[in-house]
Amino acid sequence: MGWRPMKRAIVAVLLVLMAASALGNAAAQASQPTVRVLYVKGIIDPVTTRYVQRALEQTQASLYVIVLDTPGGSLQSMRDIVQVILGSRVPVAVYVSPPGARAGSAGTFITLAAHVAAMAPSTSIGAAHPVESTGEDIPGVLGDKVTQDAAALARSLAERYGRNAQWAEDSVVKSLAITSQEALRLNVVDLLADDLPGLVAALDGRTVKTVDGEVTLSTRGATIVDMRMTPFESFLHTLVNPDIAYVLWIVGMLAIIIELYHPGAVLPGITGAICLILAFVVSESLPLNWGGIALIVLALIFFALDIKVSGFALSVGGVIALVLGSLILFSPLTPPSPTLPRLNVNRWLIAGVTAGTAALFLFALSAGFRAQRLRVPVGIQTLVGVEGIVQVDMDPSGIVLAGSESWSAVAEDPPIRAGERVVVTGVDGVKLVVRRARPPEA
Repeated sequence: MGWRPMKRAIVAVLLVLMAASALGNAAAQASQPTVRVLYVKGIIDPVTTRYVQRALEQTQASLYVIVLDTPGGSLQSMRDIVQVILGSRVPVAVYVSPPGARAGSAGTFITLAAHVAAMAPSTSIGAAHPVESTGEDIPGVLGDKVTQDAAALARSLAERYGRNAQWAEDSVVKSLAITSQEALRLNVVDLLADDLPGLVAALDGRTVKTVDGEVTLSTRGATIVDMRMTPFESFLHTLVNPDIAYVLWIVGMLAIIIELYHPGAVLPGITGAICLILAFVVSESLPLNWGGIALIVLALIFFALDIKVSGFALSVGGVIALVLGSLILFSPLTPPSPTLPRLNVNRWLIAGVTAGTAALFLFALSAGFRAQRLRVPVGIQTLVGVEGIVQVDMDPSGIVLAGSESWSAVAEDPPIRAGERVVVTGVDGVKLVVRRARPPEA
């Protein structure tokens, strides 16, 4: 056998071995389970909903885990997330974590909707009773309807997975909240886990019920992949905060007022427009009270008018309107979402913004007063050293044309006849002091 045929045989064998190795690695990777982890922290809002929908519908996994820490949120956003979880063909576990976290209000429903409900030690769940954004119960028939609807949803979710349906209903009707240990003992959740790897390991071999039927989880040796919010999602989600929204409204309005007082400045106008647009976007997820917005606008108008009318009465009214508007900004009379937690602007922030805004306008007001007290004739000082022509005989007073204007003047060396040239040597009030520009001819 020649060298050339042998060489070809060796190359062929190597190619076969390489192909077999690649296929083996691919098969191993395909068979290795993947657990994708989502992180939901803070208020449940439309941004959270889009994030969960994107993660569960656009990626492949053996199991999804939602690490949850929320005080509550939008009723519609909560229902949307619940529907996504219930409709998922891939099992979804909700893990209330880290220690100290809670699944409050809307978070309770999301936890009950999961195929696997788990909690870390020192966490809590419950207090799902519908309330107004002020934290008070919803009064009258509306309150009864909202409460019964939420209680029915909680009971149905618990019954779906064989959990404690009575506690689920009581968490809504009686606003019950319990610790992780109590939740496990009362069969509200399925298990406790110290950390995420411990949870993934504990779920291996567990059978869960999905929309496609029963599925046995295989998580041994699983690859855990974090699926965080995109930077843009994270940015919008961060803005859904009453303190940040409040600052956006105030800064936006102030910037627009500054632009109106100084047309062409451009930067205040751009800043104000961006802040107000972001404030409108964020306020869709917060219980905005338009009466509060009206009071804040009225306050800024009072401050601005006080600069024009030169007084302090309107500024006092502006302070009162600004404080009242800030206090009720996120407390509408009709609650837009009964699963939202109580939302209020930080009192210290209100105090700081009110003081800062009042100081800004009062500074402008005092500057206006100082300007009004100044009575220095504009331009007269610039005439010192300028030559002029006497228009009316000076003995010693007369009229001099200087700087293209006629001025009353006093001569240092009277008399000076009309037509003679003089030099301005000083200013006395609104009169010029002059002397001859050249000695008279002999």
